[in-house]
Amino acid sequence: QVQLQESGGGLVQAGDSLTLSCVASGRTFGRYLMAMGWFRQAPGKEREFVSGILWSAGNTRYADSVQGRFTASRDNAKNTVYLQMSSLKPEDTAVYYCAARFQGIAMAAGAYDYWGQGTQVTVSS
Repeated sequence: QVQLQESGGGLVQAGDSLTLSCVASGRTFGRYLMAMGWFRQAPGKEREFVSGILWSAGNTRYADSVQGRFTASRDNAKNTVYLQMSSLKPEDTAVYYCAARFQGIAMAAGAYDYWGQGTQVTVSS
């Protein structure tokens, strides 16, 4: 089992920056085989892929809507992945989740086996 805990959400203004963290615990000895995904879900909308990162090589992938504004990274020593968000827009408002799977990065939420509880990000205009 892998446990994931997100933090760092909050209320910010449009144009501000925010960094989310996700700490992985439990079966992390195999983390180098893991892909971590960041997803978000706004009220009344489906959960959507935001970004993904491989623990091993640090390869990343982004949704078109956040490309150039968001950056995923990881700190192996801390078992933590980050999502740095800049130039935030009101449409970025959502609950943000981190997720894990023991395969490559996937854009489908259903492909991930482990999920955190989510952290709220609200961007005011």
